[in-house]
Amino acid sequence: MKIIDAHVHYSDVFSFHECTKELSYVDYSFEGFIKESKENNVVRSVCMGLSESTKGGFPDLNAQTPMLANLTDKLPDGMAVCLGINPHTINDRSLGEIEELIVAGGSKAGGDIVGMKIYAGYYHYYVTDPIYDPIYKLAEKHDITIVVHTGETFSERGLLKYSHPLKLDEIAVAHPDVRIVACHMGVPWIFDAAEICIKNKNVHVDISGILVGGPDFIQNKVDNQLFMDRYRQALIFLDNYEKVLYGTDWPLVPMNSYINLCKNIIPPEEHQKVFYDNAKRVYKL
Repeated sequence: MKIIDAHVHYSDVFSFHECTKELSYVDYSFEGFIKESKENNVVRSVCMGLSESTKGGFPDLNAQTPMLANLTDKLPDGMAVCLGINPHTINDRSLGEIEELIVAGGSKAGGDIVGMKIYAGYYHYYVTDPIYDPIYKLAEKHDITIVVHTGETFSERGLLKYSHPLKLDEIAVAHPDVRIVACHMGVPWIFDAAEICIKNKNVHVDISGILVGGPDFIQNKVDNQLFMDRYRQALIFLDNYEKVLYGTDWPLVPMNSYINLCKNIIPPEEHQKVFYDNAKRVYKL
């Protein structure tokens, strides 16, 4: 089965490097990504743009919008990009650069531009804050997807009140023609994220970042039926697998272990949709 990984990172961010050394044991490099992708039949990916102006700075208030992918000078083949948005650096210059990148088809960013990523919780703004209004207008104008971090943050400097998935209900209603993806299914508020998908036809979830860690840690969770059943139940409650996108949050987990985890959560008859078809449609790949 061909797979689209709808949520990866490919940026020179200190906390990612630390995670690969201490938790996930992933080779966080161009070669490492290519090797894991080939071994797991990952034919395309969607990268969430991110940057920091100082080592260990993320969430960096000074990072320039749009945030791109800068782990190496070249992106792996088939990697599309969601431009990272820092609300502190949204201005006429950054909005102009975003539109220029979108119109140019991604040639200046190294990959196709398929969305814009809002790091709710990491940056202390609700997704309903007027500061994001120009971003939603650009998404509607150019028919690209808005991607929002929801749930727990990978930084103690994040504030969870800003990343609760219920806030997406307001932007889904205000912008019914904009496709929205709630990253990580709002962990731990997965039933809340499912309800937002049920209510709003333009909202989807990705199931990346459920766990952060290496093969043994992930396998222990796969073997824990209480843990696995919670996600199965939330997806049964959602009852629409066309709304669910597979993603890893690589390099925070190894691809093969995470694929196995998700195959144990998603019914086999829905694998084609979740692992490939839905990302292709939502991100227009």
